[in-house]
Amino acid sequence: MTRMLSGLLTALLLLTLGCATAAAQGANGRAREIIARGNERYARGEYKSAVEEYGRVTRADGEAYAQALYNIGVCRFELWQTEEAARAYGQAIDARGGRYPKASYALGVALEELGREAESRGAYEQAASKGYAPAHYKLGMLAARAGDDERAAGHFREAVRRSKDKFPASHNNLGVMLARAGRLSEAEREFEAAVRQSDVPFEEAAGNLRLCRRLLAGQSKEGAAALKVATAADRVGRQ
Repeated sequence: MTRMLSGLLTALLLLTLGCATAAAQGANGRAREIIARGNERYARGEYKSAVEEYGRVTRADGEAYAQALYNIGVCRFELWQTEEAARAYGQAIDARGGRYPKASYALGVALEELGREAESRGAYEQAASKGYAPAHYKLGMLAARAGDDERAAGHFREAVRRSKDKFPASHNNLGVMLARAGRLSEAEREFEAAVRQSDVPFEEAAGNLRLCRRLLAGQSKEGAAALKVATAADRVGRQ
């Protein structure tokens, strides 16, 4: 059984089949062909075969080597081989001298799933230090679970600021943190943005917006504790 985690981060993380990355463009022709074949097998759900294909890229292929390692990690993750996925992501990061934010983020996702929260936080922080918006979102989620609403709000705000696309889940969760701090008018604006930006009905944000407006009008006995934090599913896609 394989998995494909879908959700609100898709546009940030998934590249379409056949779209050449900067790394692929810089690779030699042999490496490009290998990665293209691996991508085709990945698209057909043939993850084990894709791993074999990506594995033919070597250190001598330069930037493509890190890309192939990252893609192997994605395939391993799809096959529920999370430890192996984490190892491949780590190798991809090392191959680029620690400057591979997408792989750092993916490593954080894998480590979090393995219950290694401290290590996952470190991976997210590495990605966030390079301005990677989804990593700020995940750091916000970790802070929120730890009860540090102020730190969580900072990360959710940074995720929105750095995102190159719409990020309704981060707007919603920033709204929750603001409401908990008694800043209901600001929270209302974030909930409105979350509802407006979502391409599908966003029930948590819509419910939060209704409750927030009742709280502003003094018409609700419920407190901000009843507001719901949204979890955006992780989409880690091959390059």
